[in-house]
Amino acid sequence: MSVTKVIELSASSAEGIEGAVREGLARAGKTVKNIKGAWVNDIKVATDAEGNVREWRVNMRINFEVD
Repeated sequence: MSVTKVIELSASSAEGIEGAVREGLARAGKTVKNIKGAWVNDIKVATDAEGNVREWRVNMRINFEVD
């Protein structure tokens, strides 16, 4: 039997949604082990004064197995 825990975090990247997800997983992986998956809950963008996308932002939940 295994037990998993879910945490929620926000991450961002200038390169796009995938970059933001990768950044979030990489950062969480520094302190959380046994990551099994992630769910992207929300996608947002930050824009400049002309409406151009400066940064992609995601809110996501990460599922990891508890030792």
